[in-house]
Amino acid sequence: MTDLTQYRNIGIFAHVDAGKTTTTERILKLTGKIHKLGEVHDGAATTDFMEQEQERGITIQSAATSCTWNDHRLNIIDTPGHVDFTIEVYRSLKVLDGGVGVFCGSGGVEPQSETNWRYANESEVARIIFVNKLDRLGADFYRVVKQVKDVLGANPVIMTLPIGTEDDFTGVVDLLSEKAYVWDDSGDPLKYTVQDIPADMVDDAAQYREEMIETVIEQDDDVMEKYLEGEMPDVDTLKRCIRKGTIALDFFPTYCGSAFKNKGVQLVLDAVVDYLPNPTEVKPQPEVDLEGEETGEFAEVDPDRPLRALAFKIMDDRFGALTFIRIYSGVLEKGMTVLNTFTGKTERIGRIVEMHADSREELNSAQAGDIVAVIGMKNVQTGHTLCDPKNPATLEPMVFPDPVISIAVAPKDKGASEKLGVALGKMIQEDPSFRVETDEDSGETILKGMGELHLDIKVDILKRTHGVELEVGKPQVAYRETITQRTEDSYTHKKQSGGSGQFGKIDYVIEPGEPGSGFEFESKVTGGNVPREFWPAVEKGFKNMLDNGVLAGYPVLDFKVTLMDGAFHAVDSSAVAFEIAAKSAFRQTMPKAGPQLIEPIMKVDVFSPEDNVGDVIGDLNRRRGMIKSQEPTVTSVRIKADVPLSEMFGYIGDLRTMTSGRGQFSMEFSHYMPCPKNVAEEVIKEAAERESKK
Repeated sequence: MTDLTQYRNIGIFAHVDAGKTTTTERILKLTGKIHKLGEVHDGAATTDFMEQEQERGITIQSAATSCTWNDHRLNIIDTPGHVDFTIEVYRSLKVLDGGVGVFCGSGGVEPQSETNWRYANESEVARIIFVNKLDRLGADFYRVVKQVKDVLGANPVIMTLPIGTEDDFTGVVDLLSEKAYVWDDSGDPLKYTVQDIPADMVDDAAQYREEMIETVIEQDDDVMEKYLEGEMPDVDTLKRCIRKGTIALDFFPTYCGSAFKNKGVQLVLDAVVDYLPNPTEVKPQPEVDLEGEETGEFAEVDPDRPLRALAFKIMDDRFGALTFIRIYSGVLEKGMTVLNTFTGKTERIGRIVEMHADSREELNSAQAGDIVAVIGMKNVQTGHTLCDPKNPATLEPMVFPDPVISIAVAPKDKGASEKLGVALGKMIQEDPSFRVETDEDSGETILKGMGELHLDIKVDILKRTHGVELEVGKPQVAYRETITQRTEDSYTHKKQSGGSGQFGKIDYVIEPGEPGSGFEFESKVTGGNVPREFWPAVEKGFKNMLDNGVLAGYPVLDFKVTLMDGAFHAVDSSAVAFEIAAKSAFRQTMPKAGPQLIEPIMKVDVFSPEDNVGDVIGDLNRRRGMIKSQEPTVTSVRIKADVPLSEMFGYIGDLRTMTSGRGQFSMEFSHYMPCPKNVAEEVIKEAAERESKK
């Protein structure tokens, strides 16, 4: 059995363009996994293997890879930094034990770093900080450290100091060993010398070392007491204290360097091994039963316990569907049968592979603490738990936000139509924040996603990766209709054309229902004027008309029909006659009952820097928003508001402009509210134009 204390499951996450992927490349080079370095800006990085990633120079999918350093096995997940792909960061953090937060030496703490940091705090992931790109113009290590304190509300503990800045950046001073690591100009990460601290930095190094020691010895009262009495702790004692504080999230060891110039990455790798937790040192995942209630049991990281594993990512590549799995307890073996607690079905484990970006090594088994991929699983999706069929349990499932924007797409020809169905099936499995629906009336396919860039990339993948020719429409809002007045009415359906005719008369009341009540039907007929067997037909007639409101053809919500009286004919009455009577009654009475257009209102959560709160609130008011509350957080101000969906298109762009790119928002459906008159008139006019084109 593998020694789990030698494992580190880590993620590398940061703002877009801070150098996460380059840092991963350097780690792979140093650990001997790759021999030629790929560069992101040449579109040749090992972990960015999608066409869209190479072209845009950004990471879209998180790639998993394994390597070894100092006899420790590192499972590394390189995550995207862009706001529309935060879902990738979120699900990676869910299965990791530790992380490396990369910050750009000149850009500092950027908005997406704040979001990722917030996610990591929520997931309670221990982190070390790497301030990268110190060779860049305007790079300032000390400024970035100050931002980490001020903006993220975190407690960085400086472990290395940069020697020189910008073009003169040559190496780092390691405060723990009190030595300087200096690299030559060859760009080879292994060509460095360990020297004494440069004379002009001795005082600074002593000061920062003292600060570091004073912070970390708080983890151990005995060490602290000896220190106060004048006894200096040795390096091993300091390492033990740093490890304890890092795992407890009390502070974050902070390193500096330039991944691109291959300077300083070894010390980060040493820190991963020395300070980040192994799988047995993190809180075990709580188990829940099939109803979602916590059972009080935990998936302890132990190969001898029943199998518990979480599928955290699904990826389609040239070899078929890959399901990435984090094993929390037990052993996963080739050929074994596992239960998916979400679907209730069992699946057989075919091939197990260890991933190295997009190449792989076959394995016969994997155990608690491992992150592996399984090829060819049929019905497993992100967030599903795989477990021992004899001993079932669910791990706390991942929660994904609902999509906020939708566009209509239509294939250009029949061949594209068939391809589209297959491609969308694969894409939904890969990305749980991407949804697809079909519009019954128009036959259009509606794509729903987390933002405009998200859908833009999805359309791009459909066109290029899957070769589907598409026409793309404008974003859409789902309006509904309701009524405002109680109306009594009567309708008689008579048809006589030789032989048996049709007859059905109904007297009824249509009235507004409670918001959210949908459609209700009740019969108060007494004395048999409308026999009981025809009541369901009347209800069915009204129900069949619900999808076509009289104002703009939108579905009708929240009203009640009460059947009061009527008449029937012994020969000519039938269920069909009463159903037709009810349909015609709907068309006759709805326009008299004060029909009204209602629109979806979204619950909007905006995180804005303090300086921009006034602009953000003013803008939400202009969008007909109702501000519910605002509260300060460590890094920003959180504004909650209810805003009509129709006013929220393009919001992310406007928010980024107002807040210099630092604002974040999320929104979900809340309820329906009546449209203002001018909005309703516009929607009705558009509906009429669409109808006339059909």
